[in-house]
Amino acid sequence: MEKDMTVGNPTKMILDFTVPLFIGNVFQQLYNMADTIIVGKFVGANALAAVGSTGTIMFLIIGFLQGMTAGFTVPTAQKFGAGDMKSVRKTVGSAAILSFIVSAIMTVISMCGMKWLLHFMNTPDNIFDDAYRYIMVICAGIFAQVLYNLLASILRALGNSKTPLYFLILAAVLNIVLDLVFIIVFHMGAAGAAYATVISQGISGVLCLVYIIRRVPLLKLTKDDWKLDATLVKIQFGIGFPMAFQYSITAVGAMMMQSALNILGAQGVGPEKGEGSVAIAGFTAASKIEQLVTQVYVALGTTMATYCAQNMGAGKILRIRQGFRSATWMGFAYAVVAGIFVMFAGKYLTPLFLSENLSQIMDYVDIYLKCVGLFFIPLTLVNVYRNGIQGMGFGVLPMMAGVAELIGRGVVAIKAAQYKSYVGVCMASPAAWVLAGGLLLVMYFCIMKKYPRDFASQE
Repeated sequence: MEKDMTVGNPTKMILDFTVPLFIGNVFQQLYNMADTIIVGKFVGANALAAVGSTGTIMFLIIGFLQGMTAGFTVPTAQKFGAGDMKSVRKTVGSAAILSFIVSAIMTVISMCGMKWLLHFMNTPDNIFDDAYRYIMVICAGIFAQVLYNLLASILRALGNSKTPLYFLILAAVLNIVLDLVFIIVFHMGAAGAAYATVISQGISGVLCLVYIIRRVPLLKLTKDDWKLDATLVKIQFGIGFPMAFQYSITAVGAMMMQSALNILGAQGVGPEKGEGSVAIAGFTAASKIEQLVTQVYVALGTTMATYCAQNMGAGKILRIRQGFRSATWMGFAYAVVAGIFVMFAGKYLTPLFLSENLSQIMDYVDIYLKCVGLFFIPLTLVNVYRNGIQGMGFGVLPMMAGVAELIGRGVVAIKAAQYKSYVGVCMASPAAWVLAGGLLLVMYFCIMKKYPRDFASQE
């Protein structure tokens, strides 16, 4: 099911690749959404707030690892586009070894420093224990997360976006079942949801591995393929770590948002101090709704990374230009539809997550969704151009866009905490998208100046 993205209509190619990715990303979101829904329904608002308060930490850790594995496999897509299958296998073996080493280090660091990090983020005392138990299980299962993300990235590098989808669907269903069993039957609370997530993710990774061994003869590695090559390792680190740090930088900004929100939770917002925890619950529910709706952008970005990598390997710059143009217009069209939906109807999805204090919480959900819904167009630019540029082999430049996100999100979040403004916290992400999207556009045009149009026309 490998797909060569260096031939055929770019728009159709991008759309065909994006749709399975989008469906897969939606089901991947169901891991956390199932946790949120079941915890909120069967454990309570405090437990929901506890799970929500760890969201940015999960983004920091898992996002770092996702960026790393995606970066390690960019050379895989480039070599596949160039038709160099021997080098494809070499990049896969190297990516596997490097991913294992980094995962082991991240597991130790995250588990040892987690209690300090939760305190640093001003996690309220009434939800601290649940938050700690939940995130520690997630950290202990880092290898399960990496296994799936690495193997899925490898398959996507070869143009196969459908197979990882099938395993994610199965794992998402399993996660829901395990959530119900661990929380309702065994009364494991928030930690039970984390166990369900890790187990399900691990199974999806194992299924990917079995598929590759049985169905992808191209990736039948020899002893030589497992030997690290210094030049290749340097290239993979040169792409993988900037992508990982870019995710981390973005996550740090999100953690600043969460910290500001936690301050509101501790000190109170609105006329009554008790509204603070309601605001956190509302923000958590709204974030889940936003994440679900914006998975199209994540899918489109992943598609552009693979598309640009394969065509860069083949030296087809004109197709890269065409791909960026097509993806941008598709993203803009979706931004209008999605923005209208979340701004006017999004809050009515709140009952999926909670059964108590609905009227109060829906007000906070509505505020958040109206703030972000107005800025989906710059979010399009962030995902399409960041990932596309990374796929072309540029690692450091997109990371600078992550720095812009950090500045935008961080400054607004700090001011929001100072003024105890919930709206201010909600505007932190839009500010980040505007800054990063503008910077990425400038980067793209500067990069393309290196490739004259007369050269591209000779492809």
